[in-house]
Amino acid sequence: MSIVSLAPQTRSKNDDDFSDRISSRYTVVILVVFAIVVSMNQYVGNPITCWAPVHFTGSHIKFTNSYCWVRNTYYLPWEDEIPRAHEDRQTIPYYQWIPFILLGQAIFFYLPTVIWHGLNSKAGVDADNILETANALSRTDKVEDKDKTLGMVSKQIDRFLESRKSNGDKWHFDCKHLLSATLCRCCGKRVGNYLVLLFLFSKLCYIGNVVAQMFILNRILGTRYNWYGIQVLQDMVADHDWTEANIVAFPRVTMCDFRVRRLGNIHRYTVQCVLPINLYNEKIYIFLWFWMLFVAIISGVSFVVWLLRFLMRWDRLKFVRNHLIQQDKLETDRDKEMSKDFLDNYLRQDGAFILRLIAHNTNNITTTEITCALWDQWKEYVLNKKRKKNNPEGEEEEAEPTAPDEENPDDAEAIPLKEALPPDDESTPEKERLEKME
Repeated sequence: MSIVSLAPQTRSKNDDDFSDRISSRYTVVILVVFAIVVSMNQYVGNPITCWAPVHFTGSHIKFTNSYCWVRNTYYLPWEDEIPRAHEDRQTIPYYQWIPFILLGQAIFFYLPTVIWHGLNSKAGVDADNILETANALSRTDKVEDKDKTLGMVSKQIDRFLESRKSNGDKWHFDCKHLLSATLCRCCGKRVGNYLVLLFLFSKLCYIGNVVAQMFILNRILGTRYNWYGIQVLQDMVADHDWTEANIVAFPRVTMCDFRVRRLGNIHRYTVQCVLPINLYNEKIYIFLWFWMLFVAIISGVSFVVWLLRFLMRWDRLKFVRNHLIQQDKLETDRDKEMSKDFLDNYLRQDGAFILRLIAHNTNNITTTEITCALWDQWKEYVLNKKRKKNNPEGEEEEAEPTAPDEENPDDAEAIPLKEALPPDDESTPEKERLEKME
């Protein structure tokens, strides 16, 4: 089994989409694997070998190799002369630090997901917990457990959505609270788009991370790394050896200057060294250039797609209605109209966003079940609210007068007066007696 195939198990949370997983999971695993490979070649193998003068003994050769590995070497094209002591050199200062550079890159690729998880818990209810429960629902087979889990996740989402509503906070007439109140009118928790904006910000962090790493590697490698892949392709097409150009990111043959004190005299030596480690570094960073370009494109497309979903109400409405239709929840025109209110006033941006994340990380059936459970819960609440509005509390129907039961006058259940009196069209002895008297 490949190590990269273990990437989906590197994190248990299922609260992102495919483009995020490429950066925070797969890229991190790839970089860590590369760091391990380079470290093994550095500390187990022989990372550098220098061609020492003939009179150097074994200890001298070992000293030369160690010194040139620690003190950096410099690249010199074959047609150039060896520079003098005061002349500039194209120093290669990074090859000892490649494993740490790779690990640093892995940390920065993982950082946006830390921001996403760290700040979405500030939403009032942990959105990660909601998505984990939804994922557990998709894996549940027993009907009883499934119903219980469905009720749990629907209550969690309902509690989260209810916490978005404004509680009528008091105004504070200072600059900090005035600025906060102004911003919260267009975005934030009370408006119902806090998670959406945070998610879009995390995607911008993914894109910015890739672009920033391209330019930072320019400084570290001393070359135009943001065009590195294109230059390699051009040299391959032109049948040029890019490893021997005037400016090489990972030269395999370098020069090293060092001085030795012998009997009070200082002797200066210039030796030629081979860096086998750069054979790995070169291939790794050629692959990483194309991989980071792929990650940047995928992250950019994903950001645009989520931004359009955020801006286009009809797309969110279509998404919600499609899941409601699958369980015949929109059979009448009245239900279709209520679905608009369900989206705008109940789910809002964050609710629809959570349902989309559930769809991305579970399956269509689970998303439909949760959407319909929220719909039934919200619809029952709306209908009960309308009943209370039509029959205000305290306003009761006027009770009819009652007459006691003749056989049991002490009976607690009184008989209505209309039932106690005989009907008008029935003839009784009492009635006949009264008529004769008249």
